[in-house]
Amino acid sequence: MKQQATIQITGMTCANCSSFIEKRLNKTEGILSATVNLATEKATIEFDTDRISLQQIHEFISKIGYGTIQPQSHKVTLMITGMTCANCSAFVERTLNKMPEVIQANVNLATEKAAVTFEDSITTDDLIAAVEKAGYGASVWEETKIDQQQDNKQKELKHARNQLILSIILTAPLILGMVLNAVGIANSFTAFLHNEWTQLILATPVQFYIGARFYKSAFKALRSGTANMDVLVALGTSSAYILSIVNGFFLNAGQHVAHGHMKPIYFESSATIITLILLGKFLEANAKGKTSEAIKKLMGLQAKTARILKDGQEVEISIERVKVGDHIVIRPGEKIPVDGKILEGSSSIDESMLTGESLPVEKHTGDSVIGATVNHAGSFVMEAEKIGKDTALSQIIRLVEDAQGHKAPIQKIADKVAGVFVPTIIGIAILTFILWSIITGDIQKAIINAVSVLVIACPCALGLATPTAIMVGTGKGAENGILIKGGEHLQTAGTINAIVLDKTGTITEGKPDVTDIHPFDMEQQELLRITAAAERNSEHPLGQAIYQYGMQNLPNIPKPEQFQSITGQGISAEIEGHTVLVGNRRLMEQHQIDFSMAEQPVDQYEQQGKTAMFTAMDGKLIGVVAVADTVKSSSAQAIQQLKDMGLEIYMITGDNQKTANAIAQQVGIINVLAEVLPEHKASQVEQIQKSGKIVAMVGDGINDAPALVTADLGIAIGTGTDIAIEASDITLIRGDLNSIPQAIRLSRKTMRKIRQNLFWAFIYNSIGVPFAAFGFLSPIIAGAAMAFSSVSVVLNSLSLKRYHPEKHS
Repeated sequence: MKQQATIQITGMTCANCSSFIEKRLNKTEGILSATVNLATEKATIEFDTDRISLQQIHEFISKIGYGTIQPQSHKVTLMITGMTCANCSAFVERTLNKMPEVIQANVNLATEKAAVTFEDSITTDDLIAAVEKAGYGASVWEETKIDQQQDNKQKELKHARNQLILSIILTAPLILGMVLNAVGIANSFTAFLHNEWTQLILATPVQFYIGARFYKSAFKALRSGTANMDVLVALGTSSAYILSIVNGFFLNAGQHVAHGHMKPIYFESSATIITLILLGKFLEANAKGKTSEAIKKLMGLQAKTARILKDGQEVEISIERVKVGDHIVIRPGEKIPVDGKILEGSSSIDESMLTGESLPVEKHTGDSVIGATVNHAGSFVMEAEKIGKDTALSQIIRLVEDAQGHKAPIQKIADKVAGVFVPTIIGIAILTFILWSIITGDIQKAIINAVSVLVIACPCALGLATPTAIMVGTGKGAENGILIKGGEHLQTAGTINAIVLDKTGTITEGKPDVTDIHPFDMEQQELLRITAAAERNSEHPLGQAIYQYGMQNLPNIPKPEQFQSITGQGISAEIEGHTVLVGNRRLMEQHQIDFSMAEQPVDQYEQQGKTAMFTAMDGKLIGVVAVADTVKSSSAQAIQQLKDMGLEIYMITGDNQKTANAIAQQVGIINVLAEVLPEHKASQVEQIQKSGKIVAMVGDGINDAPALVTADLGIAIGTGTDIAIEASDITLIRGDLNSIPQAIRLSRKTMRKIRQNLFWAFIYNSIGVPFAAFGFLSPIIAGAAMAFSSVSVVLNSLSLKRYHPEKHS
């Protein structure tokens, strides 16, 4: 559905800003047209609500570095009860999205949750009322009540099990009678089992007590103007039940022998269908519970209590009562309860749950510690800085949960089919009844075949095909330090055929160090002192490396009187009355400084993969300082894996061509994009996209954020900056490049499972419905097939749990 919106944009300073935003918006999937007016600071956007939401447009503008002013919005997760198939979840989603105050609503059948973003003109009670009016139950999902919600789930499962057992007990004699009759056994016992009163007494509780859930759900769905799986079940089993009453109590006995029964009654069909569907639902619920085990494991990592210092005494309190600023005592072997920093003492801490690094990390006073990591040897006192939902672990859990609530684009196929599925099946059943009645004149056969059509059709398999696989896939990723922010990104990761790797902090450690100091007409120590002083206020990793090296090797470093950062070139500073420039060739050329005398040593440094920084004072070159960044031990191996997977690899860097080539050669990269200014990284990604490539960008710095957003898939190294992580679609917590091929393999494997699920769901219905319509399936077989189709889909998704993305498969 087309919709137009006007968005107020903040942060634009010139025509470049407005044209950049307009260009990026017009390239975004789902946006039909966009115009940005710098004077009014507004964007007028026409978009397709089926492909992108208004909230996603706001988020996109924010990601590319600008702000938006929008109505105050809130987010809530609702637990939805009463959903039985994809028609149910699609109807609840449509109901919520039709509310003018709802910005976006996503309903997940597998998790039974609705993620809703809404304006502050309505409340969560209004959302719940809308869901209830649609015939379903709703309540606010709260992270703090997970245990209670799990208890409720267990109670529901226990109740379903008890009903299933009762249904089996009542249905078993009916099936036994059918089997004995089929093999030709006839005696007083079989006569008792075939007696219409016996069958009525056994089948009625199954039909109307145990099967009441189907009638209630079907009534609510029809009252709301929709139809779900329960409508099919209620129609099918009721038809068989009513036909049995008519034949058993109102027709003469002359028809008995023709049907091979004491009487042509089908109580066993209606009761068995209900029993089999209950069995399928019970097995499905058990299996679905296992899809979220990754989140349960993450939650299980959290400490339950903390020992705080209060009035000089140690007091043990629950984790929920810890406040920011509390001083917490940590003893050997204990879990760290929240995020914070060490105030007293030191220790070694096992951070493998977060970083995957098996060796403990040494921590001292002032160092940060992360909640849920394990203290090894020493004792220390820490100050709580982040608690509750703000801890690193809680944010990871929330990110995984959000990802499991997002739909992959491939799911739209199933959603569209599910929307018309039940009415179509009812139409086919009616047509089957009419044609069989006209062609054969056998009304009973026509009814039975129509019943088979109704009960074999299963929209559940379609509804569960995608979300269950995404739940297991994103959970498996989280277990391996790969945080995938949604099903759409999981799908994209499997399609990329080109990848752009930022050099510093991605291919290299991002911790450069000074390797060479080459002075001209002055002492080496003096060159270091002047250069380190000039770089004192620099935020660039290379500048910081020079300053830190100077601090370690010299007694004092003067403060610059003035400092200016020159993007893509270097810095300018006033040191003790002298004008000092530190930077690359472009900086020297711009200030007309002769650096020919330094060409030989600089050329040598660059061929070794080092970055050479020219230092000039008062218009004259005084020396060169070379800095090198160590290549990560995993980089070459990871890049080879990416090549083996058929990806085209690019390295992007602001370094000069020689230095960049030297680093690229070490890790096996041929395509090198060197001397690229930070603001031009995004345009380089665009150039690769224009060549027809689906591009992933991997980076860790603030200046990587625009390129991460521009790429089809943005991957942030988790050891990098918050801005880069926020702008990315996938975050690699461990900072290990091997996680990139692992993420791609996991994506491809998950998408393979989704395609398998959808294939079998479509094939099952495409073959099963015609078979039933042509009279090749009895209602009992049709019911069994329907019951186990959704179970097979969930079990196929669960097989992902055995997959190990670190293995080259």
